[in-house]
Parts: sequence; structure tokens; C-alpha cells
Amino acid sequence: MNQPLNAFVKERIGYLELNRPEKRNALNAEMVEALKDAIRAFNEDKEVKVIVIKAAGKVFCSGADLAYLQSLQSNTYEENLTDSRSLKDLFYLIYTSPKVIIAQIQGHAIAGGCGLATVCDFSFSVKEAKFGYTEVRIGFVPAIVKVFLIRKIGEGKAKQLLLGGDLISASEAKNMGLVNWVVEESELEDTVFGYAQKLIKQNSGQSMALTKEMFAKVQEKSLEEGLEYAAAMNAKARGTADCQKGITAFLNKESIQW
Repeated sequence: MNQPLNAFVKERIGYLELNRPEKRNALNAEMVEALKDAIRAFNEDKEVKVIVIKAAGKVFCSGADLAYLQSLQSNTYEENLTDSRSLKDLFYLIYTSPKVIIAQIQGHAIAGGCGLATVCDFSFSVKEAKFGYTEVRIGFVPAIVKVFLIRKIGEGKAKQLLLGGDLISASEAKNMGLVNWVVEESELEDTVFGYAQKLIKQNSGQSMALTKEMFAKVQEKSLEEGLEYAAAMNAKARGTADCQKGITAFLNKESIQW
């Protein structure tokens, strides 16, 4: 039996490959736990600077496994709550990871699969991919992803996707801010690798981690609280080794090796 997830490192990129192509990479408890374990490991790995989530087969992720969904019908509320919290923990882990996380979308991303792509920092998609949250079509609720989707594209566009339940093209997803870049299928792998390498070589890992941390926290604060928090983070950043190294290199007109 294949492992639900392949994890490996290539030139400072930690790759996570969904590996249930026969099930259209549908999410089940085993895959969710495997993703959380692998992300935690990459978060602690100093060699890994960027994480890429990709998938085997023709579909990026079709959402929750249907057999798994069927089994949930006999669960108690407490059992369903525990299970829901597991997916919540995965999305929160991705959103708050100190590493930049990129979704490499080679095929359709539907429901929970679209949610998985949504919580990543950047996303590259092929033209042929479809996106959408179809939960309302089966009497379900796109609850957890909503928290992140509103932050990403705003309430109006989120309502269009979550209440409408329609699938949209990659180009439409890009126009809505759901996807960052749409590329040719033959160029997807190299384009994502090149962008990840640009981040790795051009940017401070400490700076990117602190910037991500601020995205997660600043939006919940009032204007004055947000500005005070920003001032504190500004001061904190000045004391980091990366900032001292970067400023010294800049003043000496030296290239920075991150």
C-alpha cells in the first residue's frame, strides 16, 4: 500500500506530494496527519527554507474522501468535533508556518482541496485546473476554510464562492486572488522551483518568518494595537542576526548569501 504522502528535500525546498492519485488525492484522517507531521518536521529543519505542496496524478485534491465522509455519518458530535479540529490544525499549521509554503496545482482543487491551496502563501496553477467549494451542494458547510478565505479575497468574493458552490477556471481564480500565477502544464514544475529558489537565495528566512507571523496576528487588532504590534516587531527584527548581516552587507556593497 502506498504512503498517502511523499516527503523529500531538494535544494532547500521541502516537497510534500499528496500520493493518493487513485482517490484523486482525497483527504482522509491518515493524509491529514501525515501532512501535519511532515510540515512540523520541515518547520524544524534548518536546511529547509521553502515548502512546496504538490500532488501525484491528474487531480491536485478533490476534497474529503467520500468513503471517509460516509463513515462520519455514524459519529457522535464529539467525534466529529475532534475530526474537524484535526483539519483546522492542519490549515492553521500551514498558515502560521515560519516557512513560505507554495501550492503547486497540477489539476483540479475542489472543496477541502481548494481549502488546502487557499491557506498556502502562494499558488501556481495550470490553466486546465478547476477550483471551487462545493460543500453546499451536498448539505455540508465550508466552515474552516471560510476563516482563511475571507482574509485572502474578502467577504464579497468569498460569498460568491462559498454560497454559489460553483467551479471556476484557473484564470477566474487568479482574477479573484485565489491563485497567484497560472502557467502552462509543461512549465509548472520548473516555474515553482525557480520561484522557490528566488525566495531562498534573495530573502532572509528570519524576515520571511516574522512577516508571515505578522500576517496571522495583525488583522485581529485595532488600528492602534496593530501599529504598536508593528513597532514592536520592527524593533525585534532589528536585533536579528539576519538583519545585522543584511545591513552590514548592504553598507559594504557586498552580495548577501542567505
